[in-house]
Amino acid sequence: MKFGIDRLIADPQLRAPLEGRRVALLAHPASVTSDLTHSLDALAALPRMNLTAAFGPQHGLRGDKQDNMVESPDYNDPVHGVAVYSLYGEVRRPTGQMMGAFDVLLVDLQDLGCRIYTFITTLLYVLEAAAAHGKSVWVLDRPNPAGRPIEGLTLRPGWESFVGAGPLPMRHGLTLGELGDWFVKTFRLDVDYRVVEMEGWRPQEGSGYGWPLGERAWVNPSPNAPNLWMARAYAGTVMVEGATLSEGRGTTRPLELFGAPDIDGRKLIAEMQALAPRWLKGCRLRDITFEPTFHKHAGRLCSGVQIHTEGPAYDHEAFRPWRVQALAFKAIRRLHPDYDLWRDFPYEYVTDKLAIDVINGSPLLREWVDDPAAEPGDLDALAIPDEQAWAAARRDYLRY
Repeated sequence: MKFGIDRLIADPQLRAPLEGRRVALLAHPASVTSDLTHSLDALAALPRMNLTAAFGPQHGLRGDKQDNMVESPDYNDPVHGVAVYSLYGEVRRPTGQMMGAFDVLLVDLQDLGCRIYTFITTLLYVLEAAAAHGKSVWVLDRPNPAGRPIEGLTLRPGWESFVGAGPLPMRHGLTLGELGDWFVKTFRLDVDYRVVEMEGWRPQEGSGYGWPLGERAWVNPSPNAPNLWMARAYAGTVMVEGATLSEGRGTTRPLELFGAPDIDGRKLIAEMQALAPRWLKGCRLRDITFEPTFHKHAGRLCSGVQIHTEGPAYDHEAFRPWRVQALAFKAIRRLHPDYDLWRDFPYEYVTDKLAIDVINGSPLLREWVDDPAAEPGDLDALAIPDEQAWAAARRDYLRY
């Protein structure tokens, strides 16, 4: 199969509208061609390509920053001599000066298929700026490695943030190019928007179900996104960023596991299975001990759970990572009613709301976890209508 960047590089006809125009690139470390050349280098090598600027999202153009809310500076690229502007530094929306550096912005970002992943918010922000300044935006499309399944509560009005661009569920099932279509229509943006589509992407087929296993190398789109299995679990495990538990940062399998020094992984799994065994289909849970080398609980032995999606037990349609993680929180509440579960700290520049609520786009998930009388069916009653509504709403945007 071919990603958008590979089609643009290979086809002069696709590139023809760029001739005579100033071109900028928004990219990150996973922005590579099929032979693992970074997209900035590949574009700079093309004849008649007037590359005048580059932009980096969270973690930087080259992936220089490890954690959340660690900002990247602007700089000049030492190889190509173009200005590299940070959209996760002094600003998160491009300034007028930045917008003046180009005519067409090529967006080549590998997404993970989750509302909270900040690259999709950055796409919305550059689309809004392009509409205001009369610029063009082309998305060079890439796979959604989590595939087409939908899951989670829709972000509620008033809960928009840098990890909540709009009324999307946690797992949206669109590619970045398709999301751009949705942003343009939903936010009524008057912008010249184009998608250089992929060729041969088949998200319903195994064993990758979204990612072309055996055809393309995995390159981390952010420092703690090391593999496909993390991408599958991420729509659930990202919620642990809003909890006092470790999400595995500081281990070799971040965001595939979670735990803490003061819980028992075996008892936790048993309680999850007792509460809602139907929510655990499609994956395997394994109790695990681990010691993070940095971040939460650094240097302390933790007990917890690893979510396995890489073996024969994986069922792409049955696996529900958001529910798996919600169930883990609920099980901890059942085992330890007074557990200090929710982390209270500034999260992605939001200082007046709990991080778990910012992540979920409302307090509904947290309220369900904390209500002793709430059952799994009560969360389904909230989420299923949202999921069904999104399945209907997104049909017009599916390109593959």
